[in-house]
Amino acid sequence: MIKPYLMFNRECEEAFKLYIEAFGGELIAMQKYSEIPSSPDFPVEESDKDLVLYSQLRLTEDGIIMGSDSKRELNDSDKVVVSVELNSVEQARKAWNILKEEGSIHMDLHETFFAKLHGSLKDKFGVSWMFTVN
Repeated sequence: MIKPYLMFNRECEEAFKLYIEAFGGELIAMQKYSEIPSSPDFPVEESDKDLVLYSQLRLTEDGIIMGSDSKRELNDSDKVVVSVELNSVEQARKAWNILKEEGSIHMDLHETFFAKLHGSLKDKFGVSWMFTVN
């Protein structure tokens, strides 16, 4: 099984809330830095305690993404795209419309020779998504 792992610049919790709204997903786990045992080998600054150490979100029946906040600034990567295959045009349009807000569209969501709908975009967090409705 392959599970995409997304790294965020101090915005993982906000991003996962948006993804739950978009897909009606289920948050399986979210652990903050404040929840880990104190250790001199892994010090946590007070300003980092609300950051997400680990999270897991079920987007579809068999689709899971994981994520966390980075303690260092990360640049967006166009080399990774989260591909979401859905059976519902309505579900795809809902998620698409939520994720495109403050994002950028690479390929507009439209009918193709291989799918009822297909398109790709980058959300406001810099995560690229590819939608396909079979």
